Amino acid sequence: MNISKRISRFINHWWALPGKISKIQESLGRIEARQIQNLAPDQINNSEFRVYSQWGEDGIIQYLLKYVPIENKTFVEFGVENYKEANTRFLLVNNNWTGLVMDGSSENIDYIKNDMSVSYAYNLKADCVFIAKDNINEVITRNGISGDTGILSVDIDGNDYWIWEAITCINPRIVICEYNSLFGPSAKVCTPYKPDFYRETAHFSNLYYGVSIAAWEYLAKKKGYSLVGANSAGNNVFFVRNDVCGPLKIQTSAEAYVEAQFKEAKDINGKLTYVDFDARLKEVADLEVVDVENNRLIKISDLNNIIGN
Repeated sequence: MNISKRISRFINHWWALPGKISKIQESLGRIEARQIQNLAPDQINNSEFRVYSQWGEDGIIQYLLKYVPIENKTFVEFGVENYKEANTRFLLVNNNWTGLVMDGSSENIDYIKNDMSVSYAYNLKADCVFIAKDNINEVITRNGISGDTGILSVDIDGNDYWIWEAITCINPRIVICEYNSLFGPSAKVCTPYKPDFYRETAHFSNLYYGVSIAAWEYLAKKKGYSLVGANSAGNNVFFVRNDVCGPLKIQTSAEAYVEAQFKEAKDINGKLTYVDFDARLKEVADLEVVDVENNRLIKISDLNNIIGN
């Protein structure tokens, strides 16, 4: 075999490698998904595994599907970037669900549409849109989704609370929400609504964003949902619609809360600082958040349940 053919074979093998790795990941995920079917309704904390999710959400979703009856196997997820890492991708490829994903980057959406492993093999719609509370219902319905659906996953690092509050066109049975553990386990707060909110420019630290776990619980109760668990990393919480909760154990935000240990703080030059929880908290102590229960602004430093000396 001549050199050019060897090089060509090597290149073909190299390009095929990511696909082969994905298949191995998916196979292992299917094995783990079968194993968690033996878990009891109060064992959600033992269900975590990840294939395409950032943390253990893939496993928690598979666990919840055992106890939550889903008639319309459709999901909506926004803030997915290029969908290589997402809460619903394993659900798409393992359970053959249909879904809609959204992101504000045209480059990311083009990537998804040209990713043959999802765009060709499955019924996945990808919409490029900067989500706001005034357009979210129109975006979902124009993609043919409405009413009783399976899962809604909310993760846009900013206006998350206001977006789920505004959604009326779908009534998902499971809702996954990202929370900011810096706000503590009991303060019902989130960042103020700004149509053009962007986490990386809202504050140089990259820490000023999102919703507290208690604020999510407050909104969920108003919408008819119960908190059934959170991931061990301290950034995602899971709600199930009350009429389909079945035997699942209901938790409070204080019970589900986890103080996140991952280090995402940046300095004024945009470099990661790797500082611990208390130091991260001090970076944003003087910034204001909305007390959603009383509709007032309050400084993070005034949330007496999380700020020390």
